[in-house]
Amino acid sequence: MTTGAAEAAGALQAHRPMLLGLAYRLLGSRHDAEDVLQEAYLRWLGVDRATVVEPRRYLSRVVTRLAMDRLRTRQAARETYVGPWLPEPVPTEPSPFGPLDRAELRDSLSTALLHVLERLTPPERAVYVLHTAFDLPYAEIAEILDRSPEDCRQLHHRAATRVRQERRRFTASRSERERLLEAFLAAARNGDLATLTSLVAADVTAWNDGGGRVRSARNPLHGADRVARFYAGIYGPGREWTARRVEMNGEPAILLTRRSDGGRYTMTVTADAGRITGIYVVGNPEKLPPVD
Repeated sequence: MTTGAAEAAGALQAHRPMLLGLAYRLLGSRHDAEDVLQEAYLRWLGVDRATVVEPRRYLSRVVTRLAMDRLRTRQAARETYVGPWLPEPVPTEPSPFGPLDRAELRDSLSTALLHVLERLTPPERAVYVLHTAFDLPYAEIAEILDRSPEDCRQLHHRAATRVRQERRRFTASRSERERLLEAFLAAARNGDLATLTSLVAADVTAWNDGGGRVRSARNPLHGADRVARFYAGIYGPGREWTARRVEMNGEPAILLTRRSDGGRYTMTVTADAGRITGIYVVGNPEKLPPVD
């Protein structure tokens, strides 16, 4: 590696956790985020770095624009994806995205929020992430997106309104979600339909992402009775599963492993008023990282 290349790599490495976290929040895919960082490095390598006053700011702009390009191009591919699409779970103990010491940084990684952000346009998603998670002012976001500050303000308003509408049912604390998640899985493994039904909201929705690679519900499941029966059937008595508590995306999760073939699934939940409102299960092996 030449001296110039080494210096460029060092500058990128200094900001890598933040840049990786930015790309992941924009894309919901660790694999795609890593690809974006590699492409950003190649562009960083070719620029006259002596003219760059703030490398972090420059690299943030490059990463954001590359991620937005990916968001646009993958929309067509998403139409052929088998079943619901959920973000790739990422272990965050420790966090590859740097410290999650602010609530906004931790919350913006949650599976539920990233699932909501999928319904925004690429510019709306970019403005929301940059302003809410990274606290960038609209003037700086405008430079990144090549838009006016007022336009960015309006994009954020639309995005935040959509997120608030979706997140009204996601108010439970971390400890409450963890308690409900464990109680739900215990009841499912016991085949206890009455308890399962009591743990979920009447209008609960469950998303199961198998990507067509493993057996999984290909449509979202709605309603307490249907959700309870589905998971009791999968995890109930006679089913050979091991379960382990982990942290994924800054939130409590359970890693489930099927003893017969080693198939793995992660489960997280959202909750409100003491009941589970959403269940998110990822089983697509291409999305599941190694977990120690």
